[in-house]
Amino acid sequence: MLPSDLLSYRLRGETIIPKRLTLDDATIAIANEQIECFQNCLGKTQGELDKQLHDLEGDSPNYRTKRGLAHLLKNSFSTFEIVSPLEPQLLRQRVFTEAAKTPPLPHQRNNTLQTLCSTLSQELNREVLPSDILQGLYADLQENRILTQFEAPDPSTLIHRYNLSQVQGIFYRASQVILNAHRNVPGEYKLLFRYLKLFQLMFYIEGDVDHGFTISLDGPTSLFKSSTRYGLAFAKMIPALLHVTKWSLKATLEQKDQYTGATKKGYFSLDDQCDLVSHYSRGKTYDSMLEEAFAKRWEKTKTDWILEREVNLVPIPGSVMIPDFRLVHPDGRDYILEIIGFWRPDYLRKKFYQVRHADVDNLILAISERLNLEKSGIKTSEVPARVIWFKDKLNPKAVLEIIES
Repeated sequence: MLPSDLLSYRLRGETIIPKRLTLDDATIAIANEQIECFQNCLGKTQGELDKQLHDLEGDSPNYRTKRGLAHLLKNSFSTFEIVSPLEPQLLRQRVFTEAAKTPPLPHQRNNTLQTLCSTLSQELNREVLPSDILQGLYADLQENRILTQFEAPDPSTLIHRYNLSQVQGIFYRASQVILNAHRNVPGEYKLLFRYLKLFQLMFYIEGDVDHGFTISLDGPTSLFKSSTRYGLAFAKMIPALLHVTKWSLKATLEQKDQYTGATKKGYFSLDDQCDLVSHYSRGKTYDSMLEEAFAKRWEKTKTDWILEREVNLVPIPGSVMIPDFRLVHPDGRDYILEIIGFWRPDYLRKKFYQVRHADVDNLILAISERLNLEKSGIKTSEVPARVIWFKDKLNPKAVLEIIES
């Protein structure tokens, strides 16, 4: 995605309109120019690449567009590596130690390099040249990293990624998003809800499968402290949303006035006819880090209980609940497992409201000990579910103890 300083948008009243590039000859030529620059710098340092990119900008008025395209190429299509015979910090120690053995005379430099080359060649069982040492000495600096791989995209692909990134950046400062899913088939709903859970977003759902759902999402600026991490997670949801067929959203944004610095509200709308192109794979199975780590630990646990990710929606009055996992035993017993991550007092109260009104008796809640439930006025004793407390990771043994007790 693009950093905030490379986002471009205009205002129409209180409505925010992000910049989009058209697929015309002039724009394609700019994209091609950027791609060729990266291709020509393959095997060179990031510093050399940045210099050539700066030269391409010149005094062009659309320099922000060129910087945005270069940022996407650098972060999504390029691989930069530290190229050095040893870890640069260790190599510096070896060079300075060897240099300290002789007086600091100019002609001793070559002798020091030759001596160290001979020693390292024997240690590493390959030839090490003085140029290797000089290149690797400060190879850990950002500008000295080497562009070792570059997967050149098609110019249109790069332009589509730029347009999507401009829209994603709008959501960095979202306070709330109302998402309407319009009469999709059940599989489409499930796909949408899976994406929301994947990116660990806080959301509340109203509606039903027959008439559609209204989903309220808390944006990053709605937290007690604005979270960059949550803002990025929120923006990452947008390419996934493009795989759902029928939807529309309205976002409320917290914007700073560029002249006064005061915070003011802005608004943004988007729907399934937006012509944005997703670079996410539709068929890929997604997991949050917490869920993925738990699933991997479960695979190593010796038990007859089977952990399933595909869980049916649990209806509750006017809404739906989407559990994280289902636990099934060969004898027919089953439990559903819900892991609670990000939180706000209102979010937790609504989450526990869902739990209390879900007509199920086999629910397990895994709750982080870091959550201050007392501050939220929530008592787990009032929740009709088995509760597991965890710190940084959820242990499968704790879940097994609950369901076997």
